[in-house]
Amino acid sequence: MKHKLGNFTIIVLVILTVLVWLIFPPIDNGSENFTRAYVGEILGSLLIVLMSCSLFLSTRPKWAEPYFGGLDKMYLTHRKTSTSAFLLMFVHLLTVPISTTNLRLGNYLAMISFLGIVAIVLPTLAPRIPFLNKLTGNTYEGWKKLHRFIGIFFITGFIHSLTIKGLDAFVAINWVQIFFIIGTASYLYTEVFGQFFKKYVPYTVEAVNHPNGATTEVVLRAKKDPIQKQRAGQFLFVRFPKEKALDESHPFTISSGPREDVLRVTIKASGDFTRHLFGNLKAGMDAVIEGAYGMFDYKTGGQKQIWVAGGIGVTPFLSFIRDMDGNLAQDVDFYYTVRHREEAIFVDEIEAAAKKNPRLKAHIRYSSTDGSLTVDEIMKNAGGNISGHHVYMCGPLPMVQAFEKNFLEAKVPAANIHYEEFNFR
Repeated sequence: MKHKLGNFTIIVLVILTVLVWLIFPPIDNGSENFTRAYVGEILGSLLIVLMSCSLFLSTRPKWAEPYFGGLDKMYLTHRKTSTSAFLLMFVHLLTVPISTTNLRLGNYLAMISFLGIVAIVLPTLAPRIPFLNKLTGNTYEGWKKLHRFIGIFFITGFIHSLTIKGLDAFVAINWVQIFFIIGTASYLYTEVFGQFFKKYVPYTVEAVNHPNGATTEVVLRAKKDPIQKQRAGQFLFVRFPKEKALDESHPFTISSGPREDVLRVTIKASGDFTRHLFGNLKAGMDAVIEGAYGMFDYKTGGQKQIWVAGGIGVTPFLSFIRDMDGNLAQDVDFYYTVRHREEAIFVDEIEAAAKKNPRLKAHIRYSSTDGSLTVDEIMKNAGGNISGHHVYMCGPLPMVQAFEKNFLEAKVPAANIHYEEFNFR
């Protein structure tokens, strides 16, 4: 239940916000629009609370991961709180009484905040709408740059609430101010002050290898102190500040073992950033690391396990394998599937690890010649019943979702199915 405490806390804060307004109501000023203003104030307060939670989660606090089930789950919560706040913003706008004859500074600030947040959030919710693509260039890098302004419009929106003729509700207003402070501090930490708290650790690119024609293995060595001790299967954020096209922080799984004195990340060239990295990253370049994050850890699973890797999704399993010492404590069937033989990487190392660890069985699959991997085949290899197995998956999200559905149909409990979603947009 620990991994649900984070979401539960946010729900409690939302409920408490409503209760504070109901227990300590504003003074009725006799206005004919008092009820609308009252409801509008409650909605506006909920909007600030949810945005504050969203901005806090954007700081990526490592200590909070266990209470959400990992950073990827924190970002799912971030997305839900942001979307809820976005929708509440429209309801708030339609609820509060607006005078068109006696406009104050707060009214103009409200419009600036509203339009700014709409311009930032809509490309996230509907990235394929043509005119919205122009705001981000239809790239992750463009979306990140646009998203950096969200805190400015959050602050503008709160100042709006202070510069209009609002209701007299001392306790409720002070309650909401707490969340404004949390949200503002979170935004400033993310964009300005994080570098002063050892959030970002300097590294050097020691080597750049290409296991095949579309993949880059980057070997990184700490300039001074390395990142805090990581577990096998975790991921980090990395950017390369001296190369303009690579000076954006992106998440990649750590493919090295925790006991190595270097960090390795193995990256497929699939987007603008990763393609530029494949062709232009050189040994000796500076790197900045943030992490490690994630709770994708086979050691917390049961005795019988199934690992499924699709394409570049093999990286956390490489970290698992490189962390083994020949005494694997679990029985593992590891399925690594790619379309063509030349797409597979580190196959010799995987097969060598299977020989060294008798409880690890490696199944390398080339779908163009062997056919697609199925859960029925996995069940057959496991003796027909996998309801007691723990499943670890990493690969393209549609593949993972399809396998998850089939594993659930095969009676594998949902709590036994583990994967991470790297869509932080």
